[in-house]
Amino acid sequence: MLYQSPQLDRVFHALSDPTRRAVLDRLTQGPASVSELAAPFETTLAAIVQHVQVLEASGLISTEKVGRTRTCCVSAEAIARAEQWLSARRALLEARLDRMEAYVLKLQATEKKRGKRAHRK
Repeated sequence: MLYQSPQLDRVFHALSDPTRRAVLDRLTQGPASVSELAAPFETTLAAIVQHVQVLEASGLISTEKVGRTRTCCVSAEAIARAEQWLSARRALLEARLDRMEAYVLKLQATEKKRGKRAHRK
């Protein structure tokens, strides 16, 4: 059974957008206000606020409002959960590939033995 989590779904949904990934990349350098996050983009502040809301709902970032300024920072826990999920999938895939490689090597060895027997006759 696949591991299903609405919170994990929200994380991957948030990461599916290039603007949100860019905002998250910026926040890995340290906290920033929404205005600072909006500066490099040719979009409205309202659009960036919506992206921030999606990131916050996913748990990837947290925000704090002081006066009129909303400051955002990365949440390492949500990133760690997504990384753990991906790592588990990678481990499963690598184990399957290892088993397939062992099977192919076994087949090749069997074919090599059969070829030698055919030459002897």
